[in-house]
Amino acid sequence: MKCMIISGSRNPEGQTARAQGALAKGVTEAGGGCETLHLPAMKIERCRQCDAAGWGTCRSEGRCVIDDDFAAVVKKLRYADAAVFATPVYWGDLAESLRAFGDRLRRTSVHEEGKRGFAGKPAVGICVAGGGGGGAPACTVALERVLRTIGFDVIDLVPVRRQNLDFKLDILRRTGEWLVAETMS
Repeated sequence: MKCMIISGSRNPEGQTARAQGALAKGVTEAGGGCETLHLPAMKIERCRQCDAAGWGTCRSEGRCVIDDDFAAVVKKLRYADAAVFATPVYWGDLAESLRAFGDRLRRTSVHEEGKRGFAGKPAVGICVAGGGGGGAPACTVALERVLRTIGFDVIDLVPVRRQNLDFKLDILRRTGEWLVAETMS
């Protein structure tokens, strides 16, 4: 089982990295493999709403015309057996890099060709809030809405706050193990 982790975190050693690392550890302990892509280190532009109606080839062909790293990420994600989306929480919402990626993926998934490889694919969301941590639940709701629109089978959403991160690391490791078992059954 191959799991693709799409991370909106800029800090490779921060709280979100620790959380997604715990899930990846569970996946590998259960016999699966993980690859992590850090969106902030990539060139992912925001949607341009190409035509006067706010659409473009995303709606008519299921692809985006912007020449950046989006298509390569989509290709890797399409061939994974499961997807994990991990994001730090900013103002109760997704990190900007994950928001830009999700918005474009949502638009291309309006077309059947764009939805290919995502419809029914198991997905887990991890939202890690620093500060007071109160924005994690709202962020998971936003992430779930994006993932379901694309067609993913959202099998778990894990809100984390810095105050309970150490406790949640074990839950995330077990979630990774469970993801492998769920995907293999």
